[in-house]
Amino acid sequence: MTEKEKSHQRLLYNPLGAELTAERAAAKELCCEFNRLRPSDLERRWELIRKLLGKTKERFYVEQPFLCDYGYNIEVGENFYINHNAVILDCGKVTFGDNVFIGPNCAFYTPEHPLDAPTRNAGVEYAYPITVDDNVWIGGNAVVLGGVTIGSNAVIGAGSVVTRDIPSGVVAVGNPCRVVKRIEN
Repeated sequence: MTEKEKSHQRLLYNPLGAELTAERAAAKELCCEFNRLRPSDLERRWELIRKLLGKTKERFYVEQPFLCDYGYNIEVGENFYINHNAVILDCGKVTFGDNVFIGPNCAFYTPEHPLDAPTRNAGVEYAYPITVDDNVWIGGNAVVLGGVTIGSNAVIGAGSVVTRDIPSGVVAVGNPCRVVKRIEN
């Protein structure tokens, strides 16, 4: 089994293997090129970001600068928007639904390192997916960790650190992020 296959099965894997190192390097080149483009060069921006991301719908927008590890593990839905300085460490799958709006300086981290020092020092890690369902708003400076699902129609407050699943239809804030109220229509 390859290191890439191990990562997709949530097993310990070595991210420094030749295949994954080459794929990260290719994604970093695309991110660098995307981030150097003039904001007005919309056609080339669309071309590069579509090449980088694994799956997109028709209407979405990614502000510069944008950084990710692989790109192909990121899926974005219709009417998706992510603001400046986004970082998505997509060792695992990161899926965003339709009508997801993400504030500036947000981060999505799928890798997790072993707790015991000898294993961690061996350079291996796990990759856990992140799912953000439809109609979610995430405030600026939020961090979402691997293994988390944020339910539809949820609002995540600015500066939150999301360490566990958030149900649909709630406002959740804090570090660690916790539900503070249900959203009533």
